Amino acid sequence: MTVTSVFSVARLNALLRKEFIQMRRDRVTFAMMLGVPLMLLVLFGFAINNDPKGLPAALLSMSNDQYTRAMVAALENTNYYRFEHIARTAAEADKLMASGKVAFLVTIPADFGRRVERGDNPQILIEADATDPSVASGAISTLSTIAGQALLRAQGQQATAADNAQSRLDVVVHRRYNPEGISQYNIVPGLLGVILQMTMVMMTSIALTRETERGTMENLLAMPSSPLEIMLGKVLPYACVGAVQVVVVLIAAKLLFFIPFVGGLPLLLSSILVFVLGLVLLGYTISTVARTQMQAMQLTFFFFLPSILLSGFMFPFSGMPIWAQWLGEIFPLTHFLRIVRAVMLKGAGLSSIITEVAWLFGFVLLFAGFALLRFRRTLD
Repeated sequence: MTVTSVFSVARLNALLRKEFIQMRRDRVTFAMMLGVPLMLLVLFGFAINNDPKGLPAALLSMSNDQYTRAMVAALENTNYYRFEHIARTAAEADKLMASGKVAFLVTIPADFGRRVERGDNPQILIEADATDPSVASGAISTLSTIAGQALLRAQGQQATAADNAQSRLDVVVHRRYNPEGISQYNIVPGLLGVILQMTMVMMTSIALTRETERGTMENLLAMPSSPLEIMLGKVLPYACVGAVQVVVVLIAAKLLFFIPFVGGLPLLLSSILVFVLGLVLLGYTISTVARTQMQAMQLTFFFFLPSILLSGFMFPFSGMPIWAQWLGEIFPLTHFLRIVRAVMLKGAGLSSIITEVAWLFGFVLLFAGFALLRFRRTLD
C-alpha cells in the first residue's frame, strides 16, 4: 500500500472544490451560517434588556398642586416610568392596564397636597402589571426613597423647615394580576404560543417540502383542484393537530401549574384558532420557497429565533429599544402573547384586545396571499 493510495492532496483539493461549489449553490444554508450569528449579536447586544426602563405609565390624579407635579417629575426622572396617558376615571385607568397599554398606574388622591402641608401621612398608590414579575421589580424597588426625597424638595421650596416628610409618605404598591410574583403565571401562557409556533410552522413546511422531494406533489398538481383548495386541504389537517396541542397545554396549565383563568374561554379559543391558521399558512408559504426539507427547517428556525427574543416571551417587551419593539410587532407571536396573557390573567374582553386580534387576522390574510402567489402548477 503506497502513501498516495491513503492520502492524496489532489483528491482532497477536488473534494474541497466540490463542497465549496455545493455550498455556493445552497444559498439558504450559506445565508443561515452568516445571518444567524449576526442576528444573535445584534439582538443580544442591543435589543435585550433585563432591567427595562422607560415603561409606559398612566396617571390618575385628582389634583394638580405642586406636590403632585413633584411626584410625577421624580418618577419620570428615575427613567423607569414614562407617563403616556392621563386617565380621567378609575374605569379608564383599569382599561388601560387590562389592555397592556401601560405597565404602571399611579394614583394621587385629591387631598394629597393638603395632607402634605398638615403632615398627615400622605399616600400615593402605584399599581403595577405583575403578569411579568421582572418588569415591575426594578421600578418598584426604589419607589419609597425617590418619592420621599421629591416631597422633601417640594416642601423645601415652600417652607424653611422641612420636617420628616419622607418617613411619613406612604407609597402603597399593588401588584395586579400576580401579587405573589409567580413566574409560571407569565411563562406557561406564553409557552402555548411558543409551542404552537414551533410545531405548526415546522411541521407544515417540512411535510409539504417532503412531498415535493418524494415526487408525490406531482400527482396532487395533476388533479383538477384550484390553488385555494390545495392550500386549504394541506393546512387544515395541521390546524386540527394544533387544536389538540391547545387542549393539552390548557389542561396542563390548569392542573399542573394552577394558572388562573379569569377570562372568557370562547374569546381565547377564537384567538387561538386565528393564530394557528396564520402559523400553518406561514408554514405553507415557507414550503413554496424551500427546495428541500433542510431548507424548510432552516427558514423556520430563522423565523422562530427572533420571534422568541423580540415577542416578550423571554425578555420584557417594554424594556427593548424602540427599533426592536417595531421589529417585534411584525411577528404573530408578539400579539398572541398579549392576547393570551390578557384573557387568562386579566380577564380582558374583546374591546381590550381588539387591536391584537386585528393584527392576527392581518397575518392570516398576508400569509394566505403570499402562499397563493407562490403556488406553482409545475415543479420546474
